[in-house]
Amino acid sequence: MTDATSAPARPPLLSVRGLSMRFGGLLAVDGITFDVAAQEVFAIIGPNGAGKTTVFNCISGFYKPSAGAIALQGRSIAGHSSHRVANHGVVRTFQNVRLFKTMTVLENLLVAQHRQHRPPPLSGLFDTRRYRRSEELKIHHALEWLDVTGLREFANREAGNLAYGHQRRLEIARCMITRPRLLMLDEPAAGLNPQEKKDLQHFIDQLRREHGVTVLLIEHDMGLVMGASERILVMEYGRPIAIGTPHAIRHDERVIKAYLGEA
Repeated sequence: MTDATSAPARPPLLSVRGLSMRFGGLLAVDGITFDVAAQEVFAIIGPNGAGKTTVFNCISGFYKPSAGAIALQGRSIAGHSSHRVANHGVVRTFQNVRLFKTMTVLENLLVAQHRQHRPPPLSGLFDTRRYRRSEELKIHHALEWLDVTGLREFANREAGNLAYGHQRRLEIARCMITRPRLLMLDEPAAGLNPQEKKDLQHFIDQLRREHGVTVLLIEHDMGLVMGASERILVMEYGRPIAIGTPHAIRHDERVIKAYLGEA
């Protein structure tokens, strides 16, 4: 594979070692190893069927890996359930937008904060001061993220009635309001127009710089990948074929062959 010595000097937030995933007789992921540094934007790319989403599902707890190790700041999360992984600060989006579409934009962000604000049982029934304070904080944080994402004017609109690009932003905001350490974005540019893709690239950089989040990205749009990522892992048939900076990946003959084929 391409030499990975270009990795940032920052300590790794996420470490994946020898990750494999087997479905019956199919080895969907075979021996994937990489590190993601704190506050890095790291992309995983490859042709359809390369195993990218399977890697995501193993990291985020939707699949239990057949083999290998996954650690978040040195703490193993391999095989943990998705809600336990989320409790460690790892959150994700999906290829298809998964919002509560009949709820308002604001309500989507309020629901997402159930782990951060847990007033005592029955406090809502008796409308205690602690309960009211908790609700005020949830609304305050939700409005802050609506400002960050430019969705404040749509706060009371049903999420399903937003333009598709705005739904994508709301989905990311719903992740970010939980204060994650690792944000996993599964094809966030899917269905976006060219300007929305440019805006998304700036938004990802803003999240990294201003909010200190680490981003792990799956994406087919090479313009976004090359513009947003510090390093890139390329997969083919479940295996790693290259890892390095965008410049190195762009000129790697094995990557060109995987995407374009050969005579």
